Amino acid sequence: MNILFLFLDGIGLGENNPETNPFARADMPYLQSLLGGRRLTRESAPFEGDFATLLAIDPNLGVDGLPQSATGQGVLLTGINIPAELGYHYGPKPNPDVAKYLNGKTIFSKTVRTGKKAALLSAYPPRYFEGINSGKHLYSAIPLAFTNAGLSLFTKDDYYAGSALSADFTGQGWRKFLRLDDAPIYKPEEAGKKLAELASQYDFSLFEYWATDYAGHKQDMDSAVRQLERFDDVLKGLLGLSGWKPDLLLITSDHGNMEDLSTRRHTAADVPLLLFGDKSLRQQFQKDICDLTGIAPAISRILDLRF
Repeated sequence: MNILFLFLDGIGLGENNPETNPFARADMPYLQSLLGGRRLTRESAPFEGDFATLLAIDPNLGVDGLPQSATGQGVLLTGINIPAELGYHYGPKPNPDVAKYLNGKTIFSKTVRTGKKAALLSAYPPRYFEGINSGKHLYSAIPLAFTNAGLSLFTKDDYYAGSALSADFTGQGWRKFLRLDDAPIYKPEEAGKKLAELASQYDFSLFEYWATDYAGHKQDMDSAVRQLERFDDVLKGLLGLSGWKPDLLLITSDHGNMEDLSTRRHTAADVPLLLFGDKSLRQQFQKDICDLTGIAPAISRILDLRF
C-alpha cells in the first residue's frame, strides 16, 4: 500500500468567476475529465466518480482569523487542531508554539516508527541550505516535520541524480532563477511520470508545491493560469501515462488564496480534497473527513501506522 500526497499551497474552492478565479479560467482538460467535466470550483464539490473524489473541507477549524500556513500544514501532518489548542492561526513559518507539534507527532514520524519508508520528494537547492545553516531562514512546517523525523531533505545532487523533483516540477526555475544552467529539465507530463516513478519507492511520499500561494499573494492571474495548466499536464503524466498507479493519490491545501485574486490575503474558503484511486479505498479514506484534522488520521488508517 502506498500514498502520494500532493500538497498545493494556498488553493481554495472559489466562485466560478474567471475574472478573479484562475481555476475558472485555466484550461485543465485532464482533471476535468476525471471530475465529469467539472472545474475545481466551489459548486463542483462534492463529486464521486469512477476514479476521482472531490470534497470541500474546512481550514478554519473554529478559530477566528484567516487560516495560515504554519498551523494549517501542521494540522494536515498531525491531525491535531493546533489553532484551537493555541487560540490562533499562525504563519508562514512555525513559531516555537507550532514547532513543538511537528516533532514526533507527524505522519513522517509515525511512518518511520512503523518501519515504513517515507520521502519528501521536493529537492532543495544549495542556497536553501545556506540560509537554513546560517540561521537567516527557518524551515517551513513540512521540511521541519520531515527533518524532525530523522529524515534528510533531498539536495541538488539528488535532483541531478533523478531522485527528486524541483519545486516547480519541471526544473525551469532552477535554470531561470538559480542560474543552474545544467539543471535537468522535464516537460510537465515527463515530470508527472517521474513523480510516479519516485513515489512508487515509498509507502508514504509528499511533494510540496508552494508557487500557487505565491501567485495568490501577487494577484498574478497569468502566472496562476500557467501553473494550473502545467499542473494538469503533470497530473496526466502521473495518472494517465505512467506505468505506476498509486494506491491513493491525495491533493489538498492548507488555506485558500489563489482562488480569489481580488485580494492579496488568504481566504476563509473551504479547500479541495481530491482523491484518486480505487473507489472503495477512496471511500474508506474520506470517511468522516470534514476539515483539515481528518487527513492525517485517514493516512494513518490506510497505511496502518500504529504509533
